Order: sequence, then C-alpha cells, then structure tokens
Amino acid sequence: MELNSSNPFLNLKYEPALEDVGEDYYDRVPAAEFPQHILRFRNDKLLPKIGLNPEKVFDEDFIEAFGQFQSVRPFLALRYHGYQFGEYNPGLGDGRGFLYGQIRGIDGELYDFGTKGSGRTPYSRGGDGRLTLKGGVREVLAAEALHQMGVRTSRCLSMIETGESLWRGDEPSPTRSSVMVRFSRSHIRFGTFERLHYIGRSDLIKKLLDHVIEIYYSHLLNVEDEAERYALFYAELVQRVAELVAQWMAAGFCHAVLNTDNMSITGESFDYGPYAFIPTYNPAFTAAYFDYYGRYCYGYQPAICQLNLEMLQVPLRTVMSKTDLEAGLAKFSECYAEYYQQLMLRKMGLENLPIPEGEELLKLTIQLLGDTQVGYHAFFAEITDLFSRCWREDVNSILSEPDFLPGLENGEGLQNWRSLYHRILQNLPESEMGEVAARMKRSNPKTVLLRPQIEAVWERITEEDDWEPFYELVRKIQSGI
Repeated sequence: MELNSSNPFLNLKYEPALEDVGEDYYDRVPAAEFPQHILRFRNDKLLPKIGLNPEKVFDEDFIEAFGQFQSVRPFLALRYHGYQFGEYNPGLGDGRGFLYGQIRGIDGELYDFGTKGSGRTPYSRGGDGRLTLKGGVREVLAAEALHQMGVRTSRCLSMIETGESLWRGDEPSPTRSSVMVRFSRSHIRFGTFERLHYIGRSDLIKKLLDHVIEIYYSHLLNVEDEAERYALFYAELVQRVAELVAQWMAAGFCHAVLNTDNMSITGESFDYGPYAFIPTYNPAFTAAYFDYYGRYCYGYQPAICQLNLEMLQVPLRTVMSKTDLEAGLAKFSECYAEYYQQLMLRKMGLENLPIPEGEELLKLTIQLLGDTQVGYHAFFAEITDLFSRCWREDVNSILSEPDFLPGLENGEGLQNWRSLYHRILQNLPESEMGEVAARMKRSNPKTVLLRPQIEAVWERITEEDDWEPFYELVRKIQSGI
C-alpha cells in the first residue's frame, strides 16, 4: 500500500508494545473496505496530547488513517473471555474492532488507538463487525461528557460515516453505519486474563501481568520483590476501579454493561452502548432494556465492580498470593466511600470537611434527592447558579425560591439540608465563599446528556441529515457550559 507521506497520523512513532508481547494474545486482522467515507467527528482536543497541531491535520488525514485504514502496521484483534451478566462466555474477543496502533503521548504515557465498527474478525460470532451511526454518535457524546465531568475515560478520536445499511434489532432498520477510533490507555481487559486461565496458561498470565506493570504501573518496577510488586499492582488496580465507579456515581452515570470484558486493566472507563445518565436519584435505575433483573442498575455499580475485581483474582491466583489479593480487595469499600463522598461534597462547593459533617451532609443530600425526585443534575446546577455569599449569613436565604422544588420549600428534608449546609458555611471563613462557588462550577456542568437530548440530536441527523445540533452539543460539553 502506498502511503501518504504527508499524513501526520501515518508518520507518528507507533510502538509495538503489545505486539511484542507475543501472538498468544491477539490475531492479525484486515480492516473492512467501506463504500463511503464522510468524516462526522474529529476530536481536535486530543491532537495536542500526541504532539499534533489541529490546524495542520486535515479531514482527509483522518479518512486515510481511520476510514481507509492506510497503514504498514498490523491490526491486532485481541483475544479475551468474560463474565456476561454473571455467565462465563469463552466465545468473546474483539469482534468488530482492533488495536490500530500504540503511540506515546507528550506526557510520556502510552496510548492506544482502538477501532469500533472496522469489520469482521475471528471473534465476530456471526455478526457483521459494523457499528451503527447512532452508536457512534452516542459514544462520542458519552465519552466527552464523562471526561468533562472528571471521569477517567476513553475518548473518541474520530467517527466516519461509511455508507452501508445495517440491520439491528434495537434500532429502526436499515440504519446508517460508521467506524470510530477510541483513544484510551489500554486495550487489555480483565477478560484478557480470564481467557488465559480458561486455557490453562499461567505462564502467559505472568507474562501479561509483567507487561501491564511495565507499561501502566511502571512506578512499581523499582520494587525488587516480585510478590510485593504484584500485590501493590492489584491493590492499586482496586483503588483505581473504586475511584472510577465513584466518579460514575457522582456524575449520575449508569454504564449498563459491566461485564468483565468491559473492565480495563488500567481502571479506565470505556465502551458506551446502552448507557444513560440518571434523570433523578434512583438506585434501581437501569439503562439497558435487556437488563431484565437490574443486575447493572445504577445503584449496584459499586458492588458489581467489586465483584469483577474478585473474579479477576481467579486467574491472578495462579501467579499471586491469595492473601495479597484478598488484602487488596478488602480496601475497595472504604476507598469507594471516601472518594464518592469527596466528589459529592465538591458538587456542593466543599472540601476537606470533618468526617461527621461530611457524612451527614451526604446522607441528607441523598435523602433529599431521593424523596423529592428532583432532577439529579438540575439540583446541583441550581445550587451552583443560585449560590450567594449571603447563604453563609442567613439560613433562610438558602434556596429561598427553589422553583425546581415546587411545593417543597418548607419540607422537612429541605429544611434539614438547608440548616446543615448553613452551619457548614458558617464554619468556613468568609473569604472562602468565592472558592465554594468556583468548586461548584467546576463540578456541575450545565449540559448533561439525558436521553431526550441525545434523541433530539439523532432525530435531526436521521430526518434531515442536520449535524449542527450534534456539533453544538459537543461544543457545549467540551466547554463545560
């Protein structure tokens, strides 16, 4: 293949980090050829992270690299298994995507370009290996929104409409097609290790674990004792996952498909299918229509992530101490609770509260949100907009005209929350009120992806091929307004 020597994506210094680990972990696959290539989204916010100037990267560069898939490197479809809704599935693997390449960011970290919708692989299981255009639109929006809300997440580098008609049971069909490229920390999943245990290759588990530590936990390489190094790795992974699920919960985000093959070994969020942001505080809220028993509902996410970490112990026990694994996982609940409280208090402009006050305010806030069923995101947006220095002086000025809580101005729940919040503000110096307001603004973006917003954007695309509402929504999300 003759490559365009001026294309900046084709001239990046790709590293064969995962390829060099060996062919036991992947299959080399070709990319599909598409009848059409229309660049619908390019993430210029990501380009500086890999040393590229957006003004010098053209739309055609994205199409050549990530639509026509011009490359001299092999594309790698990773092999993995996973527990899906509690049942082990040995028939998984990258079924509609592959690892396009790995590139070192300007921060010195290694990042993956991973495709979605790029064609069939040995793991397609009878599927067409394609991605619907709506699926691509939804993933772009989810990733950008979560990133803006402080969630550790993969992001979409590009999305290209590919001109094919697809048939799906969960969308009006035929529907339009797309291919996208994710920008993420790693392609390696919990399920990558689970497959190796299934086929009885503890030697490959150890080899992969050493690779993961070398690339993604390199600060542990100076620990000479191998057993201690492995124990520290797992303890840090537990902490990363606990923090991630706390970020989801504070953001009011329901991932919806928390199978072990959708858990990254770096503790990063990825793969956004039937996700949803909760409209009101409801632990039983379920985003996926096929999650009949609510296994992956909003409120169960911490427990499911903890369970997935426990399931990961099965392959890791072949090379690690059971005692070390159990000790690492034992810290999950405490780490989650501490970080979740910290994030929720920041949404109210607060930092480093004494433990009793912080716990009580969080409890009263959750009770108020649950009892009133006020919009979860609207509540925090309103207190951000209405916050005033006088709230510190006069308890009755706090949410004195809460239009978003009609008829509940004098309710007991609101009165209790108002009194405690007032007392906490009084204990802060007056000079800190500006920082309280600033924390609220940083933690509570006005634009939140509720389902009606996404559907409204998609309706304009599907009925009029009007992409401006989509681009405007992306601009609002990325600017934090």
